[in-house]
Amino acid sequence: MIEHVDIAIIGGGPVGASLALGLEGSGLSVAVLEAREKLEVADPRALALSQGCRLTLERLGAWAALAPDATAIETIHVSQRGGLGRAVLTREDAGVPALGYVAEYGALVAALAGRLRVSDATVVTGARVTDVAATSAYAAVRYQRGGAEHLLTARMAVLSEGGRALPAHMRQDKDYGQSAVIANVTTQRPHARRAYERFTAEGPIALLPLDAPSPPAPLPPAGEGRYALVWTTPSALVEERLALSDADFLAQLQVAFGDRQGRFTHAGPRAAFPLKLTLAAESKSPRIQRIGNAAHVLHPVAGQGFNLGVRDAWHLAQRILDTPRERLGEAAMSNAYAAERRFDVLGGSLMTDILVEAFSNDRPLLGHARGAALILLDLLPPLKTLFARKMMFGAQAW
Repeated sequence: MIEHVDIAIIGGGPVGASLALGLEGSGLSVAVLEAREKLEVADPRALALSQGCRLTLERLGAWAALAPDATAIETIHVSQRGGLGRAVLTREDAGVPALGYVAEYGALVAALAGRLRVSDATVVTGARVTDVAATSAYAAVRYQRGGAEHLLTARMAVLSEGGRALPAHMRQDKDYGQSAVIANVTTQRPHARRAYERFTAEGPIALLPLDAPSPPAPLPPAGEGRYALVWTTPSALVEERLALSDADFLAQLQVAFGDRQGRFTHAGPRAAFPLKLTLAAESKSPRIQRIGNAAHVLHPVAGQGFNLGVRDAWHLAQRILDTPRERLGEAAMSNAYAAERRFDVLGGSLMTDILVEAFSNDRPLLGHARGAALILLDLLPPLKTLFARKMMFGAQAW
């Protein structure tokens, strides 16, 4: 087993793998510790990947394997239930081939795992990390594998997974009292590569277009559309919504969403997860960095969480590449990376928080303000383009 590396990455999921691939060919020794016995995972949950994320995956050599399983988003329709105002963003507005893409989590993991397996990083699966500490000279990662205890030292350790598992004193949480009910649904009309964000008093409803279902799910009938549904639900109502019959579930969804896609005709298996805003406290040691879910967990209202994590990985890789090996993990490098990412992370967190607080209620005055904001966004092309680019590329787009 390896005992010392330049960079130790804890978590071989998409964000950790992206960091490792971003360092490929650098001459640095990189180890990825993954708790699962294998990198691949069967997970049909849908992720919204921004255009900026696609460009990063292309640079990392993973997009070609994912592209056949990804559905382009060419239009995004934003509206509010029970009020006037709507905005439609198109790829033409932003001058890009697509505003984003929808891919199943398992397909994304497989594409990155395929690249990681042939990279120059050392990948250790079945490695359950039990402690990460640091001295002034190195980071120390303790993990269990095969019933034995192991110690790996590194110039710098990077935590890329498990934001919600951080101890309470290492994070700031905001509980929205909401959960996301997720399922794949079909609609009477084809999706035409259009995504929806529908704000209701309970919270937003997102429909993300999907081209082909993963086996063994059947193909939708000809002419119908298939979507990944993310339905924000008050936590107190989650169990009731999960227990509904398919017919009752679709009927409630129809009332909440409306008929822009015609009737909802089918719903697949449902699941739910709680929604919180989590921001990690700054690390006490510059030799321990956090990216992705280990640094921030956002509400999925604007589909920014995973894309923010990929930007973390890319920028940290560039910072590492620009730093002499003997200075990796020193305070100057850590502070420069933190300053570089602060605006993007805080901006994304604030934007999603404002959207949840301002759009998840039925207050009449706020309803009028929301409607006016949507109309203004729709009528001002420069503002629409700026907003679309923020969604695609993060804070650097402003």
